[in-house]
Amino acid sequence: MIVNHMVERRESVEYRARRQELLQAEIALKDQVERVAALRRALPLDTVVDDYAFCEGPRDLAAGDSPLRTVRLSELFDRPDQTLVLMQFMFGGKQTQICPMCTMWADGYDGVEPHLRQRVAFGVVVAGDVAAIRGWARERGWRHVRLLSSAGTTFKRDFGMEDADGGQLPGVSVFRRGPDGRPRHFYTQCAMMAEGHWRGMDLLSPVWNFLDLTPEGRGDWMPKRSYA
Repeated sequence: MIVNHMVERRESVEYRARRQELLQAEIALKDQVERVAALRRALPLDTVVDDYAFCEGPRDLAAGDSPLRTVRLSELFDRPDQTLVLMQFMFGGKQTQICPMCTMWADGYDGVEPHLRQRVAFGVVVAGDVAAIRGWARERGWRHVRLLSSAGTTFKRDFGMEDADGGQLPGVSVFRRGPDGRPRHFYTQCAMMAEGHWRGMDLLSPVWNFLDLTPEGRGDWMPKRSYA
């Protein structure tokens, strides 16, 4: 029998039975997450991709937006053996307003970026104007996250994050550099995993997971850009 280490309290027999059943399911879920991670790590690094050009402002988000510079995908790695994680943010193309949900996610990214950079290179990519997203970053109080624009390239389209009409989708893409220095694609996942499955990125945001701890669950709640 699995022991749930909790402070002793006056629980009903039904509660204890259901909590024990839930604990078994939680452990099974943890094991499944680890199996999925192992399958992901086993993906081959054999897909060479274009060395896309991005527009970037100064790394200091408090600085102005001039001068802007062009940086290649291969230049986003801080060292040759590093993994690069790029978050696909919905802004640009048909998405003329900055996405509230992507904003919520990026609020979290900015907080953990100093930790992530100990292991990976990290950035957020929009299809829109880099000065506009930098202005939004300053308004949100972001200090760390690297902001890039793929406007004028096929980057978003090539990885399934933009449709033929310029509609944007949220997701994550992971890259490594090969021995020849050329970037290789390792993994991409969209929030929409398949038809009817819109929870492909839930593990990358603690908000949904916190709401899942509550009796009412997440319901139909959606984030906003402001709650004032």
